[in-house]
Amino acid sequence: MRTLVGFIAILAVMLGYATPSVQAQDFAPSPGPFSDGTSIDQGIAYMLMLVALLLTYLIHPLDSSSSSYFF
Repeated sequence: MRTLVGFIAILAVMLGYATPSVQAQDFAPSPGPFSDGTSIDQGIAYMLMLVALLLTYLIHPLDSSSSSYFF
């Protein structure tokens, strides 16, 4: 019985040292982001400029003199 407990203890110590080295893997680094946000910011800026241009085009006839039409 005593030898069995000693054998299990030695086996547990050996497995304790071997198990972390088995699980040690060198993972590849994750890929970088596709965009750093500048393209999204630029798209939003273009949309806001388009809205400003359309509003200017639609509001301009209202503040001009005499009869003007939208188109």
